[in-house]
Amino acid sequence: MLDPVTYTIEVPCNQQQAFETFVDISSWWPLDKRSIATMQGKQKPVSLTLDRQVSGKIIETGEDGTEYHWGTVRTYDPSALFVMDFHMGMPAMSPCSQVKVGFTELGENRTEVTLTQDNWEAYGNMAEMMRDGYGSSWHMLFEEAYKAVCTR
Repeated sequence: MLDPVTYTIEVPCNQQQAFETFVDISSWWPLDKRSIATMQGKQKPVSLTLDRQVSGKIIETGEDGTEYHWGTVRTYDPSALFVMDFHMGMPAMSPCSQVKVGFTELGENRTEVTLTQDNWEAYGNMAEMMRDGYGSSWHMLFEEAYKAVCTR
């Protein structure tokens, strides 16, 4: 069993704002650097949306209207917990990796945000490679891109 990838950061905003910023994924996710359309070299991505409800989908849309399903919302507990099945770049499958993001108020305008991605075994013989790839990507995505938007 592979260990989960876990990152914990502190952001300078309240718990509700930290949650809202995270689920407003298009405000911080760098589609120019991490997108399925770009990885496939077919077209440019134009949007990223997250349907904010349990069973909602995370969808990237390419410039020709092609939709790429990144994942499915499993828990949507405003201000406290967000969980999604995540398979960006891979066919939707069950089981797949899972991303959990918890939000803990530390004080006025200070929130601890912990992101954990696990269930790597779902990727079979690619599990270790997927874990290593996502592990290094989350540093840029979560600790840099997301955190930078929270400080605005």
